[in-house]
Amino acid sequence: MQAPSERPRNTALIYTEEERARRDATPWTLVQGALAPIQFFIFLVSVVLVLRFIATGRGFEAAAASVVVKTLALYAIMITGSIWEKVVFGRYLFAPSFFWEDAFSMIVLALHTAYLAALLFGLLSDRGKMFLALAAYASYFINAGQFILKLRAARKELERAGGQPGAGACVAMDGVR
Repeated sequence: MQAPSERPRNTALIYTEEERARRDATPWTLVQGALAPIQFFIFLVSVVLVLRFIATGRGFEAAAASVVVKTLALYAIMITGSIWEKVVFGRYLFAPSFFWEDAFSMIVLALHTAYLAALLFGLLSDRGKMFLALAAYASYFINAGQFILKLRAARKELERAGGQPGAGACVAMDGVR
């Protein structure tokens, strides 16, 4: 068996059989599957608070705190997702199967981190901070869509290979980060 980072890649496949087995065996798959919807719920609540502040000028503290919580959730899912990627593919980031999702995740991280810097160092007006948060959220939403599309592709790949959708710990959580 080749080391995960040295094996040949059929670009049509998301997972080799060995990668799928590692994916299904690792507890990090369930962690990713749990964190993704939690982060999305935090995102939805925060979007409402941010938009309310932009519309009314009230509730900055709640909106700002919600963006901090969302950013911390993002950091958690990125760290655990990197561990998951290492276990499954043999590298922490930019495995061929998730290269573009990971690349766009760097933009998402940069925008969320820029928000934290603006908040901590008073770099923008309160309204400017909220518009930066919305830019970060737009990038997150696009990135979440990338991972959802990858999840669907992985499920179809499993069906074509004769696997049972829903079998294994991670078929329902595949590629969610």
